[in-house]
Amino acid sequence: METEIYTVTRLTREIKNLLESQFPLVWVEGEISNFRMPSSGHFYFVLKDKKAQIRAVMFRHQNQLLRFSPEDGMAVICLGRLSLYEPRGEYQIILERLEPMGQGALQLAFEQLLKKLQEEGLFDESLKQPLPFLPRRVVVITSPTGAALRDFIHVMDRRYGAMDILIYPVRVQGAEAAGEIAEGLDRVNAEVDADVIVLTRGGGSLEDLWPFNEEVVARAIFRSRIPVLSAVGHEIDFTISDFVADKRAPTPSVAAEILSPLKTDLLAAIALHASLLDRMLTNRLGMMRERLENLALRVADPRRMISEGRLRVDDFQERLAFYQQSFLRAKEHSLERAVQTLHGQRPLEKIEWCGDRLIDTYRHLTFLQDRLLERCRKDLQRLSERLNGVNPLNVLERGYSITTRLPQNTILLRAGDVKSGDKVRVRLHRGTIRCAVERVEES
Repeated sequence: METEIYTVTRLTREIKNLLESQFPLVWVEGEISNFRMPSSGHFYFVLKDKKAQIRAVMFRHQNQLLRFSPEDGMAVICLGRLSLYEPRGEYQIILERLEPMGQGALQLAFEQLLKKLQEEGLFDESLKQPLPFLPRRVVVITSPTGAALRDFIHVMDRRYGAMDILIYPVRVQGAEAAGEIAEGLDRVNAEVDADVIVLTRGGGSLEDLWPFNEEVVARAIFRSRIPVLSAVGHEIDFTISDFVADKRAPTPSVAAEILSPLKTDLLAAIALHASLLDRMLTNRLGMMRERLENLALRVADPRRMISEGRLRVDDFQERLAFYQQSFLRAKEHSLERAVQTLHGQRPLEKIEWCGDRLIDTYRHLTFLQDRLLERCRKDLQRLSERLNGVNPLNVLERGYSITTRLPQNTILLRAGDVKSGDKVRVRLHRGTIRCAVERVEES
């Protein structure tokens, strides 16, 4: 009997067909490990328990439907089909559904987004805007056919009834609701002159209220320049919109009560304040009148004060004139004494005497200068004659000469200092001669 031999490719392909035919769809539970999401957007991870593991992949078109983000260590339940990746010979499960164990996917997604936005500071109380008192115009973003809108308008009309209420209709349930709500918030901020925005709808399940837990809605509320009042669901319901909004109301009716105080309460408050103001003004006027009377008693007759002031001015003028005359007389006496002292010093005679002394001194200095110059001139002439007497150049007039050796230009004293052929220069009384030594004769 002939043995059948498989190629690796054939064997792998038959194993692949066997796996895919035996396990078209299977539910598997386990723990996520080594989770990664490359640029393709696909999910790759290992699904494991205490004794075994299997590779898992969830393609992008499937994982975009997830409400939560998978993480390492998360226990999940998966629905998928077994397959074998032929190039590596590894089997894996290709997932179509992925749900967290122990809690719903929506609850997990809610907690993950809540934590993310809190870390980014979207719930910071210091960034929340105060709601205006008695807003002039209120924009309500909600379903135009819901009971929440009817309750809100009814309470507003009953309590105050003098505010403009604009309704921006959106869907508040379903896959497209979050986008419409976020778009409505942005458009109201850009196009409507409103004092406050009310975001509301009636109660429901977590899935019904889910549009108000979407990140796109939370970020639209956070960037709103108009204060946002969130009134979503019943009192026990909490959405992410409630945490991001500037204020939360447990129900749509309470939201209306927050924005519109009772007209009777306002009138009573006005009457109370008017009464308090009247009493305060009456007491203030009485105190001012009493103070004015006391001041009137303390203030003297102004005509008497003017008369006394005139008398004091006259007295000051007389005293000023007396002191002025005394000061001038004292200065005149001082001036006369200074003039007499100046005349006693005879400055003109002193100036004339100093001038004569200056002329005599000038003449004496001129005489001394002339004598000094004459003496210096004679000394210079005597020294010049002595210098000419010892000047060797004067000897040349009597027929002598000075011979120097070239090129050293040293004076020759002996004939033996040169030899035949050397160059010499002979300086005469008038001019020089350059010669070549023909013969040396020593005496």
